[in-house]
Amino acid sequence: MNIAELIATFERWANPQWQEKWDNCGWQVEPGVLSHAPGVLVCLTPTLAVMEEAITLRSQGTPINLIFAHHPLIFGRLSSVECGDSVGDMVRLAIAHNIGIYTAHTNFDQAANGTADVLAQLLNLQAVSPVEATAPDTDPARGYGRVGDLPTAQPLKSLLHTIQTMLSPPRLLHSPTTNLQHSVRRVAVLGGSGAGYLSAVAKTGAQVYLTADCKFHQFQESRDRGIVLVDAGHYPTERPACDRLVEWLVAQGVEWAQLSQHDEDFRQFL
Repeated sequence: MNIAELIATFERWANPQWQEKWDNCGWQVEPGVLSHAPGVLVCLTPTLAVMEEAITLRSQGTPINLIFAHHPLIFGRLSSVECGDSVGDMVRLAIAHNIGIYTAHTNFDQAANGTADVLAQLLNLQAVSPVEATAPDTDPARGYGRVGDLPTAQPLKSLLHTIQTMLSPPRLLHSPTTNLQHSVRRVAVLGGSGAGYLSAVAKTGAQVYLTADCKFHQFQESRDRGIVLVDAGHYPTERPACDRLVEWLVAQGVEWAQLSQHDEDFRQFL
């Protein structure tokens, strides 16, 4: 299998045409590697630290020629590529070292076994469906977020402990609640910035909503709607899907695929 065949297979799973209008899925830099056998470094965000990791691995004999990322390198209109600019340097290094950069973002968020499904699977949610379906007539399993039931009802405190253990966020936030022993069973999840889907979550009957990047008034809104909003952080809620992507690459026959060890959360807590 070469890189062109690998990407074609992936795009049958998570079609770039599903992306939002503001998004930029697919090839970010393709320096002429399509006919090569893939060696893939998977990351959440394609940064200079990840590129330097790839170059170091290459110098040590690892046959890496593709960075496969969830977040796009290029958002919006790119007006220039300059040395000293992070995007410009990524493009320069990708071409100089013949390392492609490919992104699957909002298309992967919607896909079966994509970012939201992985969170649902980690919590062992049952009878799962999208929070907001994006192709209800042709593909009812496709959409943003997932909602389902825990195998058995459990105290909220126990679920929060499971989330902390499973995702290891530096800080776990949740909306005000007077009773951590309150029994919960129906849970919604959406990796990354998902607080904007609160209205859709409320319609699902979810008692708890696990997502990230929540604002002050969104915690207030969730409390008023009777939903416990849990913010585990952008990086911790999406990184598990990158790990699953490595497993998928290996299952496709890719001889070398690894999760980046220099991916970054971009946040520090005291």
